[in-house]
Amino acid sequence: MARIAVIGGHGKIALLLEPLLAARGDVVTAIIRTREHTTDVAATGAHPVVADVETLDTTGIAELLAGHDAVVWSAGAGGGNPARTYAVDRDAAIRSMDAAGQAGVRRYVMVSYLGARADHGVPPEHSFFPYAEAKAAADEYLRSSPLDWTIVAPSTLTLGPGTGRIGLADHTNSSRVSREDVAAVLAAVLEAPGTIGKFVGFNQGQTPIAEALASF
Repeated sequence: MARIAVIGGHGKIALLLEPLLAARGDVVTAIIRTREHTTDVAATGAHPVVADVETLDTTGIAELLAGHDAVVWSAGAGGGNPARTYAVDRDAAIRSMDAAGQAGVRRYVMVSYLGARADHGVPPEHSFFPYAEAKAAADEYLRSSPLDWTIVAPSTLTLGPGTGRIGLADHTNSSRVSREDVAAVLAAVLEAPGTIGKFVGFNQGQTPIAEALASF
């Protein structure tokens, strides 16, 4: 049994991840921004905690994370507002990494995307540019941190049913993958120490998730 904090606990992927963790006996804290989401989160078996990581400082986030064994960052501004994208996807994410270290929580799993990298190639005038920049900065900060990190980087997300099978990939062969399978990968990564220090990029594929992760 592990105590796992999911930041962004009402996101589409988080709501699929939380019941997987709860079903295997983990104690899950879902950190959510609004009280209106508590019922949805509680139904997954997670314990909802209302806190706005966008406005909390590092110490405030550390207080939320204290006593946990692992952190999953699954929060995001949702696009549309560049300033808020930088504030959440970059700045708050980075504060959460520092907070994890401050709280003594070494295991940190970041939900990113397959094309995330410094040379992402998105033109500055494109609406996706702030997100690409924010994720690149957050991922790079995480790589340089002392945390036991894994970056989980799915390709384009779908609402299709999960298959339990993925294909490891990088940005040169991005395709699609269901959110259900992303949640399953996150759950598996938390029990796969071989993925520490790794960028786990993937599409929907033919390899069972545990087998794919065992290749790291």
